[in-house]
Amino acid sequence: MIRVRFEGTDPGPVMVVAADGEAPASVALSGARASVAVGVEQRASGWEARVPLRAARWGGPELPLPSGVYDLMIDGRAAPPSAAEAPAPPVVFSTLRAGWDGTRVTIGPPLDPALASGEGQSALEVRYAGRREPLENAVFFESFYGRTAGDNPRAIDRELARVAPAVTRYWSVVDLSVPVPAGAVAIVEGSPEWWRARGAARLLVVNDWLRRRFVRRPGQIVLQTWHGTPLKRLALHRPGFDPRRALAVVRESRRWNVLLAQNPYGARVLRKAYAFLRRPVWVEGYPRTDDLHHRRRDDVRAGLGIDPDERVLLYAPTWRDDRETIVDFLDLPALADAADAVVLVRGHSRTLLPGSDERGPRVIDVTGHPDLAALQVASDALITDYSSVMFDYSVTGKPMYFFVPDLEHYRGELRGFYFDLSEQAPGPLVTTLEDLVEALGADTRRFDERYTRWRARFNDRDDGHAAERVVARILDQGYVARD
Repeated sequence: MIRVRFEGTDPGPVMVVAADGEAPASVALSGARASVAVGVEQRASGWEARVPLRAARWGGPELPLPSGVYDLMIDGRAAPPSAAEAPAPPVVFSTLRAGWDGTRVTIGPPLDPALASGEGQSALEVRYAGRREPLENAVFFESFYGRTAGDNPRAIDRELARVAPAVTRYWSVVDLSVPVPAGAVAIVEGSPEWWRARGAARLLVVNDWLRRRFVRRPGQIVLQTWHGTPLKRLALHRPGFDPRRALAVVRESRRWNVLLAQNPYGARVLRKAYAFLRRPVWVEGYPRTDDLHHRRRDDVRAGLGIDPDERVLLYAPTWRDDRETIVDFLDLPALADAADAVVLVRGHSRTLLPGSDERGPRVIDVTGHPDLAALQVASDALITDYSSVMFDYSVTGKPMYFFVPDLEHYRGELRGFYFDLSEQAPGPLVTTLEDLVEALGADTRRFDERYTRWRARFNDRDDGHAAERVVARILDQGYVARD
């Protein structure tokens, strides 16, 4: 019988797996987005393996494992249920919560079960709504509901840390597997610290809806950076009128004081889509594109384990309203083989938690990578569909290809577009793997004129200094104090 226990040790908790008999060659935990394997120690009474509940990715620091369900693997095979002992209650450590149900391991954020319950969260919410203490000279950052610490908020964080280091920077994260910028304070969503910081920070910088009940305190400001220039219709413009959705959209946009747009086109669309009509929109370019001017390609590739001479394709499709996981329209190993390239696959943030890493020869799943700009720098070309990454990638001037086998369904039924992509796209639209491979080998100069018009329309302010301008406005408006 396999015996499992969890121990809190420095630098983090471990799962101890033990059994009688001859030791296996390896023991591992295997999850959707991370895994960790260790050797096994043979002892007179049997064997034991100590599995750290931490992992490092992309050359970053070791961090707690992402929340999720993990298979216990013995010599590459899942441990059979009949071999395991009875379930044990979850153990809460300072970095995560771990449980063992007799067959699989569940990792969660380090929240006391009593506080994570509905009653516990309601009590914390009431305390949050009734806060009266003075506001802190602090910023509460959140990107994609805490699933990452990236996008526009991360670029703003970096510039703010440079010019106003006295400002406290809190980052809302789903768990402590999410790496936050140096000097920032990670706060786990739903924790007492999270509720307190949300109510205490003078400025909130977010790139999506605030979701949970938000009570604006006097003097508190919300800067909504959003997360892309829109091609697909959103908010009030989505197909089909739903009064509940319309009410939710208007209620959400009233929480924002300032909206950031990448370009004048995006400003017009976002104003109307969110009925954001009488408050300021800052058209300053997107801070997240600054690194497209400054990062070194080979440095990024080294962190990904990619040779400088490799051809690298970044495949970044958007999410679909009718599915949770990344689209499966492309055979990625076949693409890598046919194009003689490494394929970086980047799913939308909404597919991060429900999905799992794509695997295959010369395929690297970078959905969990914290820095999309770095991936764009590392690549030689972009393959996308309807994702707003197209409006960032054009800053690089590198080729773009649009793989759109569901174009008619997406454009006509699922979402709809603000403009005709087929007439304006700065690269070819294809619908099969064979056509994509052919396009990747063809001359793209016939799209040069479109590409130039596209960049003039969408990237006029993406000059590498957008974060500087945004932070200068934040400080000029007194949203936080420099000293």
